[in-house]
Amino acid sequence: MPFRITGNICAAAPTSKPANQQTIMLGFSDGTKDGGYLMANWAIYQAKEDLTAVSRIANVEVAFFDGRGGPPAKGGGSTYAFYAALGKKIESNQIQLTVQGQTVSSFYGNTTAALHNIKQLMAAGLENNLYQRPERELSQQQRELIKQLANISFDAYVAFKQDPLFIPYLEQMSTLKYYGRTNIGSGPSKRGSDTELQLEDLRAIPFVGAWSQLKQNVPGYYGLGTALLQLEQEGRLSECQDLYQSSRFFKALVDNSMQSMSKTNFKLTTYMREHARFGAFWQKIHNEFLLSKEMVLKVSKQTVLLEDNVSSRRSINLRQRIVTPLLLIQQYALIRIAALVAADESDARIELYEKMVMRSLFGNINASRNSA
Repeated sequence: MPFRITGNICAAAPTSKPANQQTIMLGFSDGTKDGGYLMANWAIYQAKEDLTAVSRIANVEVAFFDGRGGPPAKGGGSTYAFYAALGKKIESNQIQLTVQGQTVSSFYGNTTAALHNIKQLMAAGLENNLYQRPERELSQQQRELIKQLANISFDAYVAFKQDPLFIPYLEQMSTLKYYGRTNIGSGPSKRGSDTELQLEDLRAIPFVGAWSQLKQNVPGYYGLGTALLQLEQEGRLSECQDLYQSSRFFKALVDNSMQSMSKTNFKLTTYMREHARFGAFWQKIHNEFLLSKEMVLKVSKQTVLLEDNVSSRRSINLRQRIVTPLLLIQQYALIRIAALVAADESDARIELYEKMVMRSLFGNINASRNSA
């Protein structure tokens, strides 16, 4: 089974294509930014099914080139679980994906890691083509349930991002504006030339990264808890539990969201709860996190996040011990910058604290890799 992996720090070599083949790239990062975690993944799943159906009618083999970032908030997470969950309605004779540069180095930067991860990709593709497994195929009832959850989650996320404090919060309370200055991303921080930041112009790397640096990881779960709670209130929690057990696609979605939630740390920004302007907004985010955590544990029938994935839990805990001191330094510097700006002081101390913010950005991204 052919496969191709590229990163945003290296150029992809062109691959030869047999007759009647079409490569289609699907991006996840802007999907979660625009529609939230659950809706983005469900919409792309349906798009793949539709494109596969059309291509088969036309006798064209479609090869999906997935734009998947390292963290679940950008379509990442467990690559094996993602591809092994695709059913027969989605073409998977080839696996092609692009991931973040630091993830390329982490997953494929040495022989042992590369062999392990490439074998997982090949195993996922082979399983989809060789075996008939009902847990990979969605029944009409399962589709309707996922659709309802996605729509509820989408409405919750859209209402959240339409809050007038959404962009100001990111601009003033996170490291968003520093991504462009550190030159970390694969392109500019935003599209367009307007001085006033618009969400639709904001690129996915600084958007997801800003939530990651805050350890709030909003794009990896926001709306999921609200959706599951609504179905529980309708007396349909058991349906969601059955869906988690019987559908590999839904289980992969929930498990990847657990990864995002496992990497959150609201203690880092608890001081924001008392902020005159953003206190209630911070609390809104925290409430959705607590709800999402509670609901995924109910649905998965686990007592802690990733209870059935000990190695992932240990890996996340180890990295949090590395990045937390960096993030404490970063938050201290951001607090000092805000205080100096509020006091209308433009001395050299602001420049010094801004250097601390940017240096901590470098360190945290390199240390945590799949940080959101």
